[in-house]
Amino acid sequence: MRLNVTVMGDGPPLLLAHGLYGQGRNWGGVGKALARRFRVLMPDLRNHGDSPQAAGMTYADMAGDLAELLRAQGAAGATVLGHSMGGKAAMALALRHGALVGRLVVCDIAPRRYAPALRPFLAGMRALALPEGLTRREADAALADSVPDAGIRGFLLQSLDFEAQPPRWKLGLAAIAAGMPDIEGFDEDGRYEGETLVIAGARSDYIEPEDRALFLRLFPRAAFRVVEGAGHWVHADNPRGFLAVLEEWL
Repeated sequence: MRLNVTVMGDGPPLLLAHGLYGQGRNWGGVGKALARRFRVLMPDLRNHGDSPQAAGMTYADMAGDLAELLRAQGAAGATVLGHSMGGKAAMALALRHGALVGRLVVCDIAPRRYAPALRPFLAGMRALALPEGLTRREADAALADSVPDAGIRGFLLQSLDFEAQPPRWKLGLAAIAAGMPDIEGFDEDGRYEGETLVIAGARSDYIEPEDRALFLRLFPRAAFRVVEGAGHWVHADNPRGFLAVLEEWL
């Protein structure tokens, strides 16, 4: 599995792993800001963006992909930061391939199972007709019933390639659908002894107070920070606050 990756900057390696239905370029300005001090690696995870589509969406699969990427990039010992699904993949990478991870940052996700709240988005994308000539406005309108939030629709439509005729999803929707029970869960075990930062959005409920014990069992050196004015998409909701917390810790 050779993941597509965007590389920016020079310095110690820093890998940024995106969340479900995303792609590496979602890190945008945050990646550019970090590239002033780091060699920033922003991969598309499997079945996302321009990376290959393949069966299997377990965190063992994704951790293996990221380990292969770090080795191929000569980036062993990188700081690895992941948001949401990417945060779980980053945790699995640290637990399974700890020698490759110098420091770990987990953004707004805990090492546990979550409710299937994101499945309606997947159903809407799979049901969307993709005729030649489909416009973004038409696709947005067609998704509105299954994805009422306009911001989330805009995020999802970043993965619809309108230049292809007919348009096509740059997401392995069938593989993601089959892997949703794995994506929602987290069955990894072990311990990662490296420095770990857990960042939560103040307006998000993805990390609850009782989750701290789960983190500390797996990541005994975990520190916890909260970004004010941010929901689950912490780095997009308050990029300045996110960078302030992250760069102080780094």
